[in-house]
Amino acid sequence: MKRHALLFVLIVLAIAFGQAVYSTEQPAKRPVKIDDFARLRAVGDPQLSPDGKWVAYTVGTIDLEKDKRDTDLWMVGWDGGEEIRLTSSPEGENRPRWSPDNRYIAFLASRGDEDQKKKGSQVWLLDRRGGEAQCLTDIKGGISDYSWSPDGKRLVLVVSDPDPDDEPEKKEGWKRKTKPPLLIDRYHFKADREGYLGNRHEHLWLFDLETRKGEAITSGAYDELSPAWSPDGKRIAFMSNRAPDPDRSGDSNIYVIEARSGAEVRPVTTFDGPDGGRPAWSPDGQWIAYLQGDEPRFYAYHLNKLAFVPAAGGAARVLTPSLDRAVESQLWSADGQSLFFLVEDDRTSYVGRVAATGGNVEKITGGRRVVSSLSLGSDGKIALLMSTAAELPEVHALENGVFRRLSHRNDAWLSEVDLATTEDFTSKSKDGTVVNSLLVKPAGFKPGQKYPLLLLIHGGPNGQDEHSFSFDQEFFAAQGYIVLAVNYRGSSGRGSAFQKAIYADWCNKEVSDLIGAVNEAIRLGIADPERLGLGGWSYGGILTDATIAVDQRFKAGVSGAGSSLQLTMYGTDQYILQYEKELGLPWKSLEPWIKVSSAFLHADRIKTPTLFMCGEKDFNVPIAGSEQMYQALKSRGVDTQLIVYPGQFHGITMPSYARDRLERRLAWYDKYLKPAGSQ
Repeated sequence: MKRHALLFVLIVLAIAFGQAVYSTEQPAKRPVKIDDFARLRAVGDPQLSPDGKWVAYTVGTIDLEKDKRDTDLWMVGWDGGEEIRLTSSPEGENRPRWSPDNRYIAFLASRGDEDQKKKGSQVWLLDRRGGEAQCLTDIKGGISDYSWSPDGKRLVLVVSDPDPDDEPEKKEGWKRKTKPPLLIDRYHFKADREGYLGNRHEHLWLFDLETRKGEAITSGAYDELSPAWSPDGKRIAFMSNRAPDPDRSGDSNIYVIEARSGAEVRPVTTFDGPDGGRPAWSPDGQWIAYLQGDEPRFYAYHLNKLAFVPAAGGAARVLTPSLDRAVESQLWSADGQSLFFLVEDDRTSYVGRVAATGGNVEKITGGRRVVSSLSLGSDGKIALLMSTAAELPEVHALENGVFRRLSHRNDAWLSEVDLATTEDFTSKSKDGTVVNSLLVKPAGFKPGQKYPLLLLIHGGPNGQDEHSFSFDQEFFAAQGYIVLAVNYRGSSGRGSAFQKAIYADWCNKEVSDLIGAVNEAIRLGIADPERLGLGGWSYGGILTDATIAVDQRFKAGVSGAGSSLQLTMYGTDQYILQYEKELGLPWKSLEPWIKVSSAFLHADRIKTPTLFMCGEKDFNVPIAGSEQMYQALKSRGVDTQLIVYPGQFHGITMPSYARDRLERRLAWYDKYLKPAGSQ
């Protein structure tokens, strides 16, 4: 009896244990919280190996303790079965590129002691079978780009001129560690992150891997970018603006040079406007594919088309003349019969293909997703990044139009969180223009309930809100807000006319589109008209200022890196070429400048409590733009604050500051849109 009783107990325990082990119940998911931003992994730059068996890629991470970002190299097998971390140094690595023999992965990094780091990024070489990476180059000025020759014996490098002020003690009359005054004599004389521009440029160098010696093959007051070897390894195509004064011209072209010292630079395109993108040689070396933009006056509204030109020079041909969408990342098929590329299309992007003889564009992928970073193997394999509103960008294989996940850097985090629902949203503006947007609903959204609404405005303006993962949208939705992301006129993805509709007429049609979308959300009973907030960064900050100057319904605003008194931006930011081509010279054409400064000149109409934020060293949209609006609202007694991030440029990159920006935005919105006791 005792043995039978014991057996019964054991059976019961076994059943109970089995139920626990095989239970299909998943742990409850939680809302997205602010600390999650540091757990995201930024996957990028997938590169197929020559044998098609591996894909190298980058993974960006955040270290909150050290308050820094880092990027390391990984690779994953084409079958997705094995992922290998290649680097783990505290310095970031980027631009992984396979050697033609499939043995090495080169990359750019700034490593070593302080003297070495002063030389800038160098090319490093890593045996993919293992071992420590070796520094391949040692060139003052640093390397920003490079490409392997087809035989793997040479590299073409894009090298920056050394900074003559890096060693100020050698400047006669100046004490050690004291920089001399800056001499500025250029038309375009400043740029974000780079600061005041001297007469330094980027040139092409040839580097021999056996001798480990390099020499410049181009020179002059020009920049040479995006080099690409011809299939026979005898020539290099690149992009450059070689107008008499490149600063005053938007006329870049594709050039070819023989891969030797003293060779002549020869133009192969002649379009009066920007020809760009990385040149792509046809497999037989007879043609070069590139991107053709618009005429120079449409500096901020280019819609690139796919074109190709004989490598020996001659008439260019546009392959996508009827495709009213921007293309990028052009690559030839292995047989040279067609070209693959990416197409930006109304809140999505897809892989397209067109025959080299022309014709209709074939849509290879579809769906409400975004693809980027196309890498095409010699055997027809395609690797790329793919993202949706609920999936962060990860490396995927594309086979017969079907995506297959290869990397899984963000799976663990996604398994924990309860994400919002992102839907397409359409509205009409007061002039009848149809505007397409995204509406992000909190997890657990209840139909019939009105929610506080945040109008989050993208920058650019030549860009779009799209079906790709956005932490900001997810974070604010997790706090109980409806998020509306509007692709106002001036945005990309809707064609050339939609993009150029705001030319020389900023902050007019865009504001009408933003207000129209908010009105539609109110009409549908989704948004609480008494709890409306808005905000944006860069052009999104500019439109925030413009919107609160004409619509007093918004109870809270956050304007980041914006400006409103545009006349004062002349000569203080980096957009002088656009200003003079689009608005004209202020002393000759004052009226357009006054028109686009309307938000500041009507600051007396603003009642919205507004938080202004900016980077101290921003040369893209200088801090003065935020300071002026802050001062105007402060003078009028409207609740306002100004947050300045020390040492930061247009983008806030330091993790602690990025977290602080999120916290302050949320606190500002909550203060006015969620008063005590409200839901």
